[in-house]
Amino acid sequence: MLKISNLTKLYGIVIGVNDMSVDLPKGAYGLLGPNGSGKTTLLNLITGQLKPTVGQVEVLGERPWKNNVLMKRIGFSSALDILQTKTTGLEWVTLYTEMLGFRHKVAVDMAHKALDRVGLSGTDRERGIDQYSRGMKQRCKIAQAIAHEPELLLLDEPFAGLDPIARFELTTILTNWVEEGRGLLISSHILHELESICDSFLLTMTGRLLASGTIQEIHKLMKNVPKKIWIRTPDAPQIAVTLQSLEHIIGIDFHEDQGGIDVRTTAPNDFYRALPSILIEQKLRIVEMESDDDSLDSVFEKLLNLHRGES
Repeated sequence: MLKISNLTKLYGIVIGVNDMSVDLPKGAYGLLGPNGSGKTTLLNLITGQLKPTVGQVEVLGERPWKNNVLMKRIGFSSALDILQTKTTGLEWVTLYTEMLGFRHKVAVDMAHKALDRVGLSGTDRERGIDQYSRGMKQRCKIAQAIAHEPELLLLDEPFAGLDPIARFELTTILTNWVEEGRGLLISSHILHELESICDSFLLTMTGRLLASGTIQEIHKLMKNVPKKIWIRTPDAPQIAVTLQSLEHIIGIDFHEDQGGIDVRTTAPNDFYRALPSILIEQKLRIVEMESDDDSLDSVFEKLLNLHRGES
């Protein structure tokens, strides 16, 4: 679906994408990173809006730069507010579909179908875009991106500015898209929405690819990174002293306001196996225990810390 080889994009002396290589088979991928991490630059290279300084991009087996034929096979929704507010939603989606080479009558039918799919009703699609809410505008942009039934859909920050209801509705639309077996690459810094849409992720920082793969695969890459486990207990001092004797425990911090401790370990499975015996022998009690190591937020935070040289 997408092959990137030693890709670099320079803006003068500023690096937008830095020596990135990745090979993605067909599927749904989340492109994650903070603002300024190179996500938009990467999408603009993939869609042929920018030319690589070094390296190359292949999308569906073709080079995107100045490739008008390829543009008919991909759909793109920009993070920019590119909507023409003096038109209706139907007119705008129809126009962009015509620009791909479809006759007007065919483009109108395709626009109606796409607007149905994103949930813009017949009344709403006949209204001026200047009367749309932020969520309706995002639906309209996605309708434009999918109207021509592309093989690959690229979305840049589609959740930005949406309220919780609009986010849920957009998540449902994209989940259905993925379930049909279509390709998807979606950039965001809102991590939990993407966990329900995508199985694999690309994590970026300062134009570099920090890691790629499923959450499980990324965890394997980080097997030597300390894991944090939070324990709430009335016996915090006694448990802390006992746990310090375990060789894989590298740090313990107290939370006086919550009556608990943070335990950092390099071997969480060994820790979980040893803990019950310790509690029974010492007659200690745990009220609550939690680890966020399986969440995408936690993985991303650890990778950023590693990138910065922090433990």
